[in-house]
Amino acid sequence: MYTLKLTQVGNSVGAVFPKDLLAKLDLTKGDELYLTDAPDGLRITKHNPEFEHQMSVAREVMKRRRAVLRELAK
Repeated sequence: MYTLKLTQVGNSVGAVFPKDLLAKLDLTKGDELYLTDAPDGLRITKHNPEFEHQMSVAREVMKRRRAVLRELAK
């Protein structure tokens, strides 16, 4: 378990992540984190689950409509 310290950043509040946690999550300065509701609280992830869902739908459409997309590309 990790504890994050909240600190004042201008008019906002930021969280300070320990170096080993950043390495474990493969995060660097400027990366984005996404918070989603989970049954037991909040989930913090590096990827955007909504975008991932949209991409999976797009991949399925491209797979089914391969011939149409090929014609449109000409």
